[in-house]
Amino acid sequence: MSDSSLPSPLPAASGQRRIAHLDMDAFFASVELLRYPQLRGLPVVIGGRGTDADLALQARYRNQPEAIPTTAFAQLRDYVGRGVITTATYPARSFGVGSAMGLMKAARLCPDAILLPVSFDRYRDYSRRFKSVITSLAPVMEDRGIDEVYIDFGAAPGGTEDGGRVLAQRIQRGILEATGLTCSIGVAPNKLLAKLASEFDKPNGITILQPDDLPTRVWPLPCRKLNGIGPKSDARLAALGIATLGDIAARQRQWLVEHFGTSYGAWLHEAAWGRDSRPLVMHSEPVSVSRETTFAHDLHAVRDKAELGRIFTALCERVAADLNRKGYKGRTIGIKLRYPDFRIATRDQTLTHYTDSAQEIRRMAGRCLKRVDLSRPFRLLGVRVGHLLPAQEADAANAEQNVCHTRDLFEEASH
Repeated sequence: MSDSSLPSPLPAASGQRRIAHLDMDAFFASVELLRYPQLRGLPVVIGGRGTDADLALQARYRNQPEAIPTTAFAQLRDYVGRGVITTATYPARSFGVGSAMGLMKAARLCPDAILLPVSFDRYRDYSRRFKSVITSLAPVMEDRGIDEVYIDFGAAPGGTEDGGRVLAQRIQRGILEATGLTCSIGVAPNKLLAKLASEFDKPNGITILQPDDLPTRVWPLPCRKLNGIGPKSDARLAALGIATLGDIAARQRQWLVEHFGTSYGAWLHEAAWGRDSRPLVMHSEPVSVSRETTFAHDLHAVRDKAELGRIFTALCERVAADLNRKGYKGRTIGIKLRYPDFRIATRDQTLTHYTDSAQEIRRMAGRCLKRVDLSRPFRLLGVRVGHLLPAQEADAANAEQNVCHTRDLFEEASH
């Protein structure tokens, strides 16, 4: 490297940490293949909502989903709508099909792929199962979403044995036995490298990164492989002749700061040298709770009033149910619309008290709707509740607000 004055990639002290990143392999698709084993080895795409034909097929084979003929499933070639892919099996990915891609575009790449609707309740159930296995073996875990976690192997029994491989194998076996699913695990001195390592040997792989692996295993990688370098930054790096993480590491910190700003330039330098001191976050308060839906075709507030009313009420009820389930109440209620030209309109209104009532959310969200342009059709509708507090704290705040309001009324009457 040209920057010979820089210190070693990872200080000895940081090398003592053993952090794992566990990522379930094609999680949603894998859960569906447990239900439909006859689809293994075939290109399968998960996305969109179930149609009447999907529901009829499931009802017909309710007790024997594995008996459904492969020819009976919907094919991507027949899809018409605006849905996007949630995930896809590895055979489908070989055609260039991937998450967040429009289903219509995917149909052009892989028309013979089987299309299955998303089943979030099923995925959440399996998510709880695999995380339960992890915490039974390694209790210090940061939940990063429905299909990935960080784990502090250094705080777990046997977590540092063979660099973490022994515990990683134990977790993989436990998850497979409990769920029938596979996962990939990267173990490294910190979260940044652990997440990078978990992608090295997918599916069902274990990758152990040690401090001295940086020049041979990390620096040859393209810049985009590092979580935190997006397409725009990658294009800027490429324009400056930087193609790999090693190229970044070869640049002086000050040069990166001059070209990418104080914060991001310094981060690029640290990340390229494999440095990351972030701790595992065991608990974080949600900022907001929201639900939204994209329509199969554009709807108009006047022409489709009844249908929109049902959808709007259902969204409010689902947000309220989410708040109840998570144990929160909120004060700020808002709506989101997306028009056919993809422009987005949002409005919100803040109450003087906290609520988790579906009726009150519906009423306040309705007021927000009156403040946006409803003369045009729109393709997406969402409802959001923010400014959250845990329900017990929210009730206490509401009680205090009531006391203050009563005292103010009393003082006004006194005068």
